Amino acid sequence: MVQRVPMTREGHQKLKEELERLLKVERPKNIKAIAEARAHGDLSENAEYHAAREKQSFMEGRIQDLQSKLSLAEIIDTSKINQSRVAFGAKVKVLDTAADEEYFFTLVGADEADVKKGKISISSPVGRALLGKEVGDTTVIKAPARTMEYEILEINFE
Repeated sequence: MVQRVPMTREGHQKLKEELERLLKVERPKNIKAIAEARAHGDLSENAEYHAAREKQSFMEGRIQDLQSKLSLAEIIDTSKINQSRVAFGAKVKVLDTAADEEYFFTLVGADEADVKKGKISISSPVGRALLGKEVGDTTVIKAPARTMEYEILEINFE
């Protein structure tokens, strides 16, 4: 059975743009760099050639990874989700009851997660703890650093 990868429309678009850039800009530039380095002669001691080949290997791996993720992507339409509960794509405002601090999280797929931007994976401990909760619910998250208790203050899907 093929495992679908949940993704927002925005996340899907970013992956498509990265793949496009790698295929149309970076790959041709790298092929040219390899050809130029090869023209310098002895390949065994040619640092530019080895660096360009290493970059090519990394880039081809990333291209395959992106193509795979895009082929398995399932774009979730948040307008069709029960919006009274925390679900994929939800923007959630929580209160850390111990620290008396408010946080905003957006629940996204693993490939879109970016903690600095408040985007957390639905498969992360915090994401899993929030899923299915309603405004007013409290959830306890046991993290390596500490145990947190979050109260759900707001849920929206805009």
